[in-house]
Amino acid sequence: MSSLSAASVEPVAVTASTEEKKPLRPCCACPETKKVRDACIIEKGEENCKDLIEAHKDCMRALGFKI
Repeated sequence: MSSLSAASVEPVAVTASTEEKKPLRPCCACPETKKVRDACIIEKGEENCKDLIEAHKDCMRALGFKI
């Protein structure tokens, strides 16, 4: 039976998905709420879409964006 010391064990390789994962950009976050919010603003004006605007802000905050 052989024993391995911690120094002799190679670190686990980083997977490709971890390397390729880039930070989420604000423009790509919360596409569901963003699409509905934008459509409302275009059709009805910003003053009539405050609830959708707030819903999008809440989604962004939940993802860690400071709004």
